[in-house]
Amino acid sequence: MPSVTSGVSAESGPDGFETMFAPIDRDRFQYSVRRLQSMFRIYATTSPEPLPAPGLIITPEIRTQCERYLPVTEVAAVFNLLYSAALTYSPILSSTPFHNSLSWADTFASLSPPFQFSANPALLLKALLGDRDLLTRFLFASFLPGRFYGGIGRYPGQQRFVRNWLKRRRGGMLRILDAACGTGEETFGLALRLSELGFSPDKAQIDGWTVEPLEVWVATHIRFPHDPKRESVMKGITSVLHQHGYGQSISFRCRDILASLENRAEQRGIFDLILCNGLLGGPIIHEKEQLDRAVGNLAGVLAPGGVLLAADNFHGGWKQKCPQSNLRASFETHGLVNVEISEGIGGLKPD
Repeated sequence: MPSVTSGVSAESGPDGFETMFAPIDRDRFQYSVRRLQSMFRIYATTSPEPLPAPGLIITPEIRTQCERYLPVTEVAAVFNLLYSAALTYSPILSSTPFHNSLSWADTFASLSPPFQFSANPALLLKALLGDRDLLTRFLFASFLPGRFYGGIGRYPGQQRFVRNWLKRRRGGMLRILDAACGTGEETFGLALRLSELGFSPDKAQIDGWTVEPLEVWVATHIRFPHDPKRESVMKGITSVLHQHGYGQSISFRCRDILASLENRAEQRGIFDLILCNGLLGGPIIHEKEQLDRAVGNLAGVLAPGGVLLAADNFHGGWKQKCPQSNLRASFETHGLVNVEISEGIGGLKPD
């Protein structure tokens, strides 16, 4: 596994920060700082207390007052500009605390404690522009919020199926894909199961795919700049894998399962097992055209005799956006035969 180092610096090179973070022209944001400061001053002097504060429950009255003088759309526009300026790729803004927020007060309440030093968004912006390490932690906290991740073992029914499936697999190279790997918890969980069952690390390869570059960096380097406790837990898990020789058996990369994989001839039909949890059928991919495209792409990289599994209680389940029957129909459309599983669904690619 990659070695873990202490400290966070967006300017350092060894861990690849420079490929994701760009230098910021602070002068570009001076008008925004003044504009937010003026709006907040009017809000603070006009609205009755309390102003947003750590631990404060945001009532409809607080929300209404905040929106009247400090609309979240205007605050979000400034911080979205900051995200775009600070990152070298187009950020997925739907991950940030501003997306779908009802007010700046609600956004403030959702921030991590290091960023709740003032209810004034102008002061937060100014601090981020002046402190690169603080900005680094803010970026990770914005795009990798804890609510997106459930750790290892989110789908026990699926895990039982995988364990029994692995017990029947002996001999030859085993290739597994975690197609919505996030920060790698379940990917590492798959490696732990292989190790527990006695699979030799030189006979197994586990790939993790995600569209978020920050997630790839976190999973690869086992670093959580915004969450030391979570980092400590992952260090413990990955150290066990390292002891069992799995350091070279796990890899992470940016890959969009909605993008065509047909031109990647070397990857067609190579995975024996694919997991795609918390993605298909949930809020992210649920419309028929996108769902069919994603399932088709995954079926294309599934080896004959391989199995594709999907579960989604992480995002509220099938009931929220897409009935399980719709996803099952998509599996069948792409030639996958139903596999009985107690959690989520499974599809077998015939030999």
